[in-house]
Amino acid sequence: MKFLEQPPRFLFFTGKGGVGKTSIACASAIELAALGKRVLLVSTDPASNVGQVFGVNIGNHITDIAAVPNLSALEIDPQAAAQEYRNRIVDPVRGKLPDSIVKGIEEQLSGVCTTEIAAFDEFTALLIDSRQTHDYDHILFDTAPTGHTIRLLQLPGAWSGFLEAGKGDASCLGPLAGLEKQRTQYQAALDALADSARTRLILVARAQSATLREVARTHEELSAIGLQQQYLVINGIMPLNDYETDPLAVAIQKREQTTLNNIPPALVNLPRDLVMLKAFNLVGLEALRLLLTDKATAIAIHLEPNAKLSAPNLSTLVNEIAKDEHGLMMLMGKGGVGKTTIAAAIAVDLANRGLSVHLTTSDPAAHLSETLAGSLENLTVSRIDPQAETERYRQHVLETKGAKLDAQGRAMLEEDLRSPCTEEIAVFQAFSRVIREAGKKFVVMDTAPTGHTLLLLDATGAYHREVARQMDSAGLHYTTPMMQLQDSKQTKVLIVTLAETTPVLEAANLQEDLRRAGIEPWAWVINSSVAATTTTSSLLRKRANNELKEIDAVAKQYAKRYAVVPLHISEPIGMEKLQQLAAG
Repeated sequence: MKFLEQPPRFLFFTGKGGVGKTSIACASAIELAALGKRVLLVSTDPASNVGQVFGVNIGNHITDIAAVPNLSALEIDPQAAAQEYRNRIVDPVRGKLPDSIVKGIEEQLSGVCTTEIAAFDEFTALLIDSRQTHDYDHILFDTAPTGHTIRLLQLPGAWSGFLEAGKGDASCLGPLAGLEKQRTQYQAALDALADSARTRLILVARAQSATLREVARTHEELSAIGLQQQYLVINGIMPLNDYETDPLAVAIQKREQTTLNNIPPALVNLPRDLVMLKAFNLVGLEALRLLLTDKATAIAIHLEPNAKLSAPNLSTLVNEIAKDEHGLMMLMGKGGVGKTTIAAAIAVDLANRGLSVHLTTSDPAAHLSETLAGSLENLTVSRIDPQAETERYRQHVLETKGAKLDAQGRAMLEEDLRSPCTEEIAVFQAFSRVIREAGKKFVVMDTAPTGHTLLLLDATGAYHREVARQMDSAGLHYTTPMMQLQDSKQTKVLIVTLAETTPVLEAANLQEDLRRAGIEPWAWVINSSVAATTTTSSLLRKRANNELKEIDAVAKQYAKRYAVVPLHISEPIGMEKLQQLAAG
């Protein structure tokens, strides 16, 4: 594997849910440890299943993996880190400031930005020379810091006094208030990330056009902020077997090869490795040792009879949705699970029933026009363009608040508006305009990947609290976007996932995040299920067998209602195929 040749000290594995980055990170750690290197494997993923993979209870402390000499692991708990971070900021002012001010600080630190930055706060100590890590030859991170967090930390220190003076505009810079004392440590960490002699970034993807477009965006975003040494690993490639006759298997092979032949230009020159699809679950040392090889047949797997899964299809959910005659449908989930396709299929099914539908997306990587490949009566399509909305918002702030500032103040305001959270606020405003339509028609919204969606909900919640504070004191009636999202009669949230361990865990965590915001998910959609097909391929049948446990967990443990969408021979592009997708 090219990405493991002459590895530097730090290796970051990043990718969307379900692409296999945790498995590849674990397999890489095992391989380096087998070479006699002292290795520390660190997970910063809130849906981490590193402990499950190794069959060891790890947690937020360095734990030796007894079955693998030279290997230790650590799982950073972002929620626990966020709470400790909040306590560090708020505890010193309790009893010294009025309760209303303390409560305001706590609210400002309640969002996803704080969780991101607190996790970064935890692992920066691992990127600098310290007593905790100096014995390790390699430190592998399962998930890298996001470009969002790094851009925040690169903003100059002068913003703090500017905000204290009340000149800054609304953004998520508040959570950075606790970082000032450790700015030297953070700068050392950022320097380590940007040093190609010390750090290598491994972008993990699947051979799917949408997933590779997401990876291309990540590559360009992280390159722009200094992370230059990047490698591409495309995981789960269907083996090209001449003897394969199953139509689904053959179609997957052809589709993947076409995708690989048309890889996004931004990724073409990156060093690239291909990892073949395995029939077994990637849990346990034996499976992990085989992941980066082609010796997949060494593991014996029980093969279930080829019986088609009995589960509700997507049209069953649409039947319930259609009864309301209008409302907001929000599709949420990690990148790469097929939210855009499922959103389009629901919109097409509703429109075909003669209902008025507005299909929109807040995902910058979504390509609704390509998915729909045509037009349909009763269906309108739009896209919330983050760049256009951000520029519109920036100009409005500069023309209003900025007009009252001197040259230095205006420069500081412009710096504040370069915060990535400015984009979230701008997108929120556009989002608010769109969801007002749901009182008269169906609005189906394909949201951005989960992290951005939760930041959007942060902005929605902050707006709600401010409106509530003003309106309650005036005794006026009001409805905020957050109240609409929390009202199950107006809004139905559908969580999209895959029938694989990591995507299901991540979807479950998303559900808990939504519940903390007072939003109860209405249904789950399990997309691209092999278990819902009648494949005769032995490899795919083994994969289908692995899916059954995850589907059962969704049906019995997580979802109030659910649907399973089968993996189709041809990509669901165009009105006719989208309607077929909804029907199962």
